[in-house]
Amino acid sequence: MEETAGAHVLIDGFILLGFALASVLLFRRMGLGATLGYLVAGALVGPQVLGLVGDAEEIVSFAELGIVLLLFIVGLELNPGRLWRMKREIFGLGLLQVALCGIGLIVMLQLTTSFTLAAAIALGLPLALSSTAQVLPMLQSAGRLRTPFGERAFAILLFQDLSIIPLITIVAALSRNPADLEGPAGWVLALLTVAALVGLIAAGRFIIRPLFGLIGGLGERELFVVAALFTVVAAAALMEQIGVSPALGAFVAGVMLSDTPYRHELEADVEPFRSILLGLFFLGVGMMLDLGAIAERPLFVFSMAFGLIAVKASVIFVLALAFKMGWRGALALGLLLSQGGEFGFVLFAQAQDALLIRDSAASVFGAVITLSMATTPFLMMANNRIRRPGGKKAEASREGPSDQTANALVVGYGRFGQTVAQTLMAGGIDVTLIDRDVGMIDTAREFGAQVYFGDGTRMDLLRQAGAAQAQVIMFCIDRDQVEPDLVSAMREHFPNAAIYVRAFDRRSVMKLHGSGAEFVMREVFESALRMARMALDRLGLSEKQIEDAVSIYRNRDKERLLRQSEEGDLYAARDIMLTQPQLRGEDADQSRNS
Repeated sequence: MEETAGAHVLIDGFILLGFALASVLLFRRMGLGATLGYLVAGALVGPQVLGLVGDAEEIVSFAELGIVLLLFIVGLELNPGRLWRMKREIFGLGLLQVALCGIGLIVMLQLTTSFTLAAAIALGLPLALSSTAQVLPMLQSAGRLRTPFGERAFAILLFQDLSIIPLITIVAALSRNPADLEGPAGWVLALLTVAALVGLIAAGRFIIRPLFGLIGGLGERELFVVAALFTVVAAAALMEQIGVSPALGAFVAGVMLSDTPYRHELEADVEPFRSILLGLFFLGVGMMLDLGAIAERPLFVFSMAFGLIAVKASVIFVLALAFKMGWRGALALGLLLSQGGEFGFVLFAQAQDALLIRDSAASVFGAVITLSMATTPFLMMANNRIRRPGGKKAEASREGPSDQTANALVVGYGRFGQTVAQTLMAGGIDVTLIDRDVGMIDTAREFGAQVYFGDGTRMDLLRQAGAAQAQVIMFCIDRDQVEPDLVSAMREHFPNAAIYVRAFDRRSVMKLHGSGAEFVMREVFESALRMARMALDRLGLSEKQIEDAVSIYRNRDKERLLRQSEEGDLYAARDIMLTQPQLRGEDADQSRNS
């Protein structure tokens, strides 16, 4: 029986991933984004079309961990100071969006349907929420999450997560189910939430941070991944136990770890899990799409989806203008957040349990949410065409990064890297520092330097550290750790960055020949020449003689190294290697004249 169940899981996984791969590739090629591809793939394999895979609710329940991981990653990018600066957008713009969109949708339902006021509230307020799982990846992939535009979008989404508590309380207050009267009061739930948040902050400072320091010192990446997932799941489970959005707990955990040296390593380790689980989530949502409800009342479903988008886009557009956004940015924000959100499914289920809406209504409005999600890529494509005439460069300049991305990335903060980094800083250059020696990181912090923990030879970590925006990436690590394949991959993925490499010896330089590195520096080359200069001066040579000697060596060494690299042979051009004293200038003249 167990073997049959295991085979069934593998077959379901094969079908889901196969359809997802084909659909996402197709929709990506058409410029419509991955989310729509996942939704369509889920609808095709689901019980409404081909019926190849079942248990959509179980898949969605499991894959909601992807939303939790997404909020954790976003939290890592928002340190407490930056979050405090966003308080006006979170509690001003976010509060007004939820309240005004909710009121607008309730009015729309009252005017166009026969729902009671309680049912309209139970449906309208959840529809005011947008899809965090869809919007944040779109902002991340477009590189706009850390822009003023992205911050406003995120502020609204964050307040929507916070609003789950009062929305649950409202549904419970309207409940017609006697069993709900035994649940905790809204103010008790709020106090429990505050206590949980305080507990998370304390645990992050006094338990989680020292734990990551201990694991980093061991150098075990697998343990780092386990600890990262444990932190996320524990924070989410704590919030879920008290009836609050698990994503909120994960977000707080991320914020608490955002100003630690382990931020980029955590982002790189969690990101693959986030991507896979979010894909599964949208597959599940597509599978749950009730095509029967749409077929039964197509005009109603499509008109409700249109009304949802129109009301939310209009309200958010006006609010964004009031918060001094340009009309193009305000329109983009309205369209970006105009869809229904994944938490709508949760609140609809609670409204069903509270006997406020029937199962058929939950199915219909679940389909409305899914259809609204499917329209978002098309709406953003239309918005891009609207924005283009206004000058894309001008718009981009107004929406530059709110936290300036570092111009230089220095990997390795040992004796070599410290000199390089501090010289760059002396020139006024912003530098991001990465090292995997926990002792070095702790020592650097004692001197006021912020060094991030991680293996700087990993592409995923470099990307999380901002390599795509950096102008210079400098590898200052010792020995022979930088491989030609890594440099070639970086040239492909980070084409705007010049790559400098500290090489251990001639063999290291030869290995990196043709890899695409802008400059390769042998670690002792210049210091050895400096010492030779001082020795020649002490031995009585003139300044011209010293310059000639250094020039002769440099030219011969350069030619020899080039031939060695081209031929891949350490013994190439050994005939031009300096093994005997050369005649000085005046001695050479006398030799020629005699």
